[in-house]
Amino acid sequence: MTSRPYVLLSCASSLDGYLDDATDRRLVLSNDADWDRVDEVRASCDAILVGANTIRRDNPRLLVRSAARRRRRVAEGRPESPVKVTITASGDLDPSAAFFATGEQLVYAPDGTATPGETVPMGERVDLAAVLADLAGRGVARLMVEGGTGTHTAFLTAGLADELHLAIAPFFVGDSDAPRFVHDGRFPWHAEHRATLVEIRAIGNVALHRYLLSQSEVDRHWLRAAIELSTRCPPSETAFAVGAIVVDAHGDELARGWSRESGGTEHAEEAALAKLDPADPRLAGATIYSSLEPCGRRASRPRTCTELILAAGIPRVVFALREPPTFVDGRGAELLAAGGVEVVELPDLAPAVREVNRELL
Repeated sequence: MTSRPYVLLSCASSLDGYLDDATDRRLVLSNDADWDRVDEVRASCDAILVGANTIRRDNPRLLVRSAARRRRRVAEGRPESPVKVTITASGDLDPSAAFFATGEQLVYAPDGTATPGETVPMGERVDLAAVLADLAGRGVARLMVEGGTGTHTAFLTAGLADELHLAIAPFFVGDSDAPRFVHDGRFPWHAEHRATLVEIRAIGNVALHRYLLSQSEVDRHWLRAAIELSTRCPPSETAFAVGAIVVDAHGDELARGWSRESGGTEHAEEAALAKLDPADPRLAGATIYSSLEPCGRRASRPRTCTELILAAGIPRVVFALREPPTFVDGRGAELLAAGGVEVVELPDLAPAVREVNRELL
């Protein structure tokens, strides 16, 4: 059991970052196609969380709308819609709210709060990390957070979000009294440490921006891209197929390469680094993602990939599969760590690397 669920924040806002206007009418920010996208995301999750103010202001039902998606969930042994979750400091919730009408509900509140659904007492205050730990203990692996402003701010400033789906409506609200996407705060993502944009999609006249927020998900994104790159390698009976990508501290790709890219015997890390100026200052904060552990021993070149990485001053290496002793006993990870490099291994992606190299393994 993981310590917390995967947390996906979902939000629609105006061009100037507002979730609504200041009137009593609900502002429509999205369109039918985007609502269907949100419904698909809901159907993929185990629970949906909103703040108590969202229940009071918007009275959401938080159900999967598509009958086909509900049937698919039931066929998978899951309830028709995800568990509905809210957090309240006061317990001031209307028992007739749509949130409580159907399905399973969880209410996280201080001790003694009486609300419909199952109430989970949290002591004097509601702690987000404790909420997530409790949800994980209940089998929630994927949590969708749909707002509002205070809830989004709390998850983001605490660094407890893995992904953000931000749909931008093509108009301005221009009213400082209206609710914004987030309040002021100290966020982990700023000018020197940015979120990783992985998708921009036009959905009618709405633009979906999808960002990865947690380092673990950013690492998986780039490592999957490196593994996909390895499928370009020319076949060889004496060397593995490997892909490598160098990414700077801002999340921008600097270079990529793959084994035997030029038809010779170069390795993936070597091919990528050869495209960069060794004096490039961005290398000092970069990460190199390699589908296979960088080599620590080599017969075809005077310098190993481990030596090239150390010489480049790259402080972080992420790979999926330890180099099998098919050709050499490389020990690249140990040599890199001894050289002061942070080495991260993601063995859950190793089967994909083995599949690319199945003829040699």
